[in-house]
Amino acid sequence: MTDKTANIPEVVEEVRALFERYEQALIDKDVEVLDATFWNSPHTIRLANHEHGYGFDRIHAFRTARPPGPGTKEKRLRLDIVTIGRDIATVTLVYKVRGRDMTGRQMQTWVRFPDVGWKVIAAHVSMIAEQPVL
Repeated sequence: MTDKTANIPEVVEEVRALFERYEQALIDKDVEVLDATFWNSPHTIRLANHEHGYGFDRIHAFRTARPPGPGTKEKRLRLDIVTIGRDIATVTLVYKVRGRDMTGRQMQTWVRFPDVGWKVIAAHVSMIAEQPVL
């Protein structure tokens, strides 16, 4: 039976480090790191405000066209990492949108593959005008 223990501390920290690496790569427009974060598969999905990335190739094309810079995140409001066992995780970030009276929401589903390690298989980014209850 596969271990289904929630939030094994070292697994949470491993995913946190990968998430922080990804966030810095967004700022730096480090496409190599951004690509390495996502599962290279036609099944990978990234839905965002101005992108419907169905498949790794579409996600990569968006990444290469995106300008570098700090993006939309002004300030983090809440970061949650939930791991199940040693091979599945979700990362949820709620943040203040830079220069707008909006709240951003970002979710990622991570899976550890035996041959390539941790990869994001699905991601979603959206913004709302309402202030969420945190």
